[in-house]
Amino acid sequence: MTDTRDYFAAVPRTAFDTPGKSHGLIDVVRWRYLLRLLVRTGVTTRYRNSVLGWTWSYVRPAAQFLVFWVVLGIFMKLDHGIPNYAVYLFSGIVVINLFSEGFKNATTSIVGNAPLVRKVFLPRQLFAVSAVIVAFVHFLPQVGLLLIVCILLGWFAHISVLSVLAIFAGMIIVMVFSLGLGLFFGALNVRYRDAENIVELMLLLATWASPVLYAWTMVQEAVVDRLHWPSWLVELYLLNPITQGVELFHYAFWRPATEGLAAGQQTIDLPPDLAWNTLWTFLIAAGTLLVGQFVFRRLEGRFAQDL
Repeated sequence: MTDTRDYFAAVPRTAFDTPGKSHGLIDVVRWRYLLRLLVRTGVTTRYRNSVLGWTWSYVRPAAQFLVFWVVLGIFMKLDHGIPNYAVYLFSGIVVINLFSEGFKNATTSIVGNAPLVRKVFLPRQLFAVSAVIVAFVHFLPQVGLLLIVCILLGWFAHISVLSVLAIFAGMIIVMVFSLGLGLFFGALNVRYRDAENIVELMLLLATWASPVLYAWTMVQEAVVDRLHWPSWLVELYLLNPITQGVELFHYAFWRPATEGLAAGQQTIDLPPDLAWNTLWTFLIAAGTLLVGQFVFRRLEGRFAQDL
């Protein structure tokens, strides 16, 4: 009988991987077949045994839009000074929904997959990444509905290359930011379940801390003109990645769809340095991802024990 140790003696030790050793987000690429499986499972099981099925991807944002439009747009008259307020509102809501679902699901992804984490070694970052991708898949029908409405309002006649680039830039910034926060709070949530409550609070504030229901100029008027606070607070507000994502979608969808309807009406000025803020907010989102990945890798060694 041949001794199998002879075969391994010729193989250098560098060719072997240390069991349980993680390479961070690089493992997501190396284990992409498992990532595809997790994404497919997340997409197909979300509406299992549901009568409406994928229709819920339209019903939920539509109900959210109607509540905000009736209460804030009609009753509280926030639509004054914002022509085509319905498109303005919905183009911001879809961005907030992408961030909220990706961030929340990434935070609970480790705890939600506790049986796998306890029994099998696999890159734990896969769960957070797949959660954000699944959120993106459910975000697409909402963008499709927004696009159809904008096309009916003459969107094609006023779009530009910058408008199309703004769509992709907004999605990338929001997804990277939500993944970074999801990794950070997802790692903390394994040991401290208070993280879920903190995330719920953050998501509650996210809608109001971004120009979804109101114009960014209202923040400038309140902070600088009425309260006489420093103008750098407005600049800090505009450097929020979620604010930038919302403004990029306003630039890509609302402005082209409104140009033909807003003749003779006062429109909202573009935020200052929109292009530069896109670069800065992307760097902030990327920095958040690096911090989240660092904290995740420091804590993932105890996931199995803590779960």
